[in-house]
Amino acid sequence: MFYGYLTARADALFDLADAVSCADGPVRSLVELSLVGEHRRGHGALYDALACGRLDIDRLRTALAAVPLPRAADGRLVLAVDITCWLRPDAHTSPQRVLCHTYGRGKDQTIMVPGWPYSMVVALESGRSSWTAPLDAVRLAPGVDAATVTAGQVREIVGRLASAGQWRPGDPDVLVVADAGYDAPRLAFLLADLPVQVLARMRSDRVLRRAAPPRLPGTNGRPPRHGGEFVFGDPATWGEPDAATITDTRLYGTAWARAWNRLHPRLTHRNAWITSAKMLPVIEGTVVRLEVVHLPSGATPKPVWLWWSGVDPTEADVDRLWQTFLRRFDIEHTFRLFKQTLGWTCPKIRTPQAADRWTWLILAAYTQLRLARAAAADLRRPWEKPAPPQRLSPARVRRGFRHLRAKSTCPAGAPKPSRPGPGRPPGRRNTQPTPRHDVHIATTKKTNRPDTKKTKTPESPSTSNRLKIKLRDVS
Repeated sequence: MFYGYLTARADALFDLADAVSCADGPVRSLVELSLVGEHRRGHGALYDALACGRLDIDRLRTALAAVPLPRAADGRLVLAVDITCWLRPDAHTSPQRVLCHTYGRGKDQTIMVPGWPYSMVVALESGRSSWTAPLDAVRLAPGVDAATVTAGQVREIVGRLASAGQWRPGDPDVLVVADAGYDAPRLAFLLADLPVQVLARMRSDRVLRRAAPPRLPGTNGRPPRHGGEFVFGDPATWGEPDAATITDTRLYGTAWARAWNRLHPRLTHRNAWITSAKMLPVIEGTVVRLEVVHLPSGATPKPVWLWWSGVDPTEADVDRLWQTFLRRFDIEHTFRLFKQTLGWTCPKIRTPQAADRWTWLILAAYTQLRLARAAAADLRRPWEKPAPPQRLSPARVRRGFRHLRAKSTCPAGAPKPSRPGPGRPPGRRNTQPTPRHDVHIATTKKTNRPDTKKTKTPESPSTSNRLKIKLRDVS
């Protein structure tokens, strides 16, 4: 099925995806994939496939939405959204790079590194697992709003899920889980017309507003749109919670969760809302504060603040929300597998279009591993414990995928014998220099740069001309 989505350089691209799935160890570079047995072509065909190949991404998105997807304990679909970066700090000839937010070695230290950020959407499984189901990946162009791009992704994914029969009217709403880097109220506002609920973490320094109090009879003036403040850092402004639960967990000890209903941010005409209407919306939701006794890593636990786009929560909703948010970190395992094992960010690709092709090849290879984990053999290391097929990690499934792949028929054609081209004639140099691209700047010719070349004028003759004038005067 995947072979049918390759419209140009199909055989080379299919062999490349096979090599990624069947390599013995982590992918360190593209040229090393040409040495894998499943890649039957030379390294020249490998680079040519990424540079000139074509994938039907729309059909591939539809196929990913039609495969069996994991669901939560209550049967609903849970989607995690996040942005991961392909860092390219030294790629001065690569266009459309953006300054990406990365973490430094010290505490609370951040570094901005040029690269290509990708917004990814995956479906989460229930329980402890390092598996996810990737559904979409979009590279963020310079100057775009991440919340708008993510909302567009979720909107298209929900439509594809409904067309594939994964979601039907009457099913529970799709839950979208995000981290603190997203503006949760704005994301909920952009998806308000869909059967979608948003759950996201908020920073601990936020200030929200309560619902406006009822207007008393005989009061003059404009009615207020916002109530009192709810300051995350000031317990005196919290009041009594609308719902509270206490749960004993194995990894975190006792977990206390408290929820306050109908809280909203006070929006202003700045940033994403600068072009909005004069009357800004009031986006109400539920705030959940989660506290635990200890962390598995031994670090000091800090309270976690969550914002849910639903209102009037019950105690069952509160427990479901914070337990679902803990599953969001499974997407970090997927990113680590992409980068450290499948070699997503290892190639030194110049163009962003080639980077998109390589990204979708990685997503297709990972999806094949996820679908084959029930039939793959458990080729474990001597120090690893045996695991049932449904509990195999992605790395262990990848080890046994080669034996499973050898039993199937390869749809790609065999490579044709060929001889290398003559190359550039001797003594002829390349006269087309490669353009350099700055971060956030597209390929444009700068016209305001002063001309630094010295021009010869009659008033300032060159040294050779001055020497000729002196010899002429002597003679």
